[in-house]
Amino acid sequence: MNSVEATGKTVEEAIEAGLKLLGVERDYVNVEILEEPSRGLFGIIGTKQARVKLELKLDVQSLAKEFIREVCEKMGIEVSVQHEKRGDYYYFYISGQDMGILIGRRGETLDALQYLVNLMVNKKLSKVGARAKIILDAEGYRKKREKTLIRLAKRLSEKVKKTGTKIVLEPMNPQERRIIHSALQGDEKIETYSEGVEPYRKVVIAPKNNERSAQ
Repeated sequence: MNSVEATGKTVEEAIEAGLKLLGVERDYVNVEILEEPSRGLFGIIGTKQARVKLELKLDVQSLAKEFIREVCEKMGIEVSVQHEKRGDYYYFYISGQDMGILIGRRGETLDALQYLVNLMVNKKLSKVGARAKIILDAEGYRKKREKTLIRLAKRLSEKVKKTGTKIVLEPMNPQERRIIHSALQGDEKIETYSEGVEPYRKVVIAPKNNERSAQ
């Protein structure tokens, strides 16, 4: 369900009752007051409770931006968040001071925040059977990292072709593995595939001698 009606002695009590029914916090709903409470004769007879309608905010952009700002605020970082939707993905671009703290070593902190944002937003969307794919970037880190990975992939592929020996890269997240696979998919002399279990899954660059599916 994405909306409920609730009652209470006061408007605030009614809202709290509705929030418990939806299982969300106040920031994630729109509130419509249907009836104000009133006191009847002698303050007892005919007393009418407050009645409100709560509707979930299912706007991916608003949910994600609010969560990102909240987490960054707790980290002591003031940020600005822009967004765009491309295909099936929602991209959020974070800028501000001390972005190195938010990015972390090899993007580990940024990846962790991205995971949490996806988890939170999709938990809300699941109430109406919807789902969103969200990518976070900070100060262009993802684009810079992509260029670095493409250069690395090209360099290592040449080494594989010269030595005839496969190379196993360090563990990468699914996004970075896709970059490696895409960068080398047109090379007829080598193949790439992934092996291992998350979060230690690695890309392998090997001489092409059989058919595998890049994952």
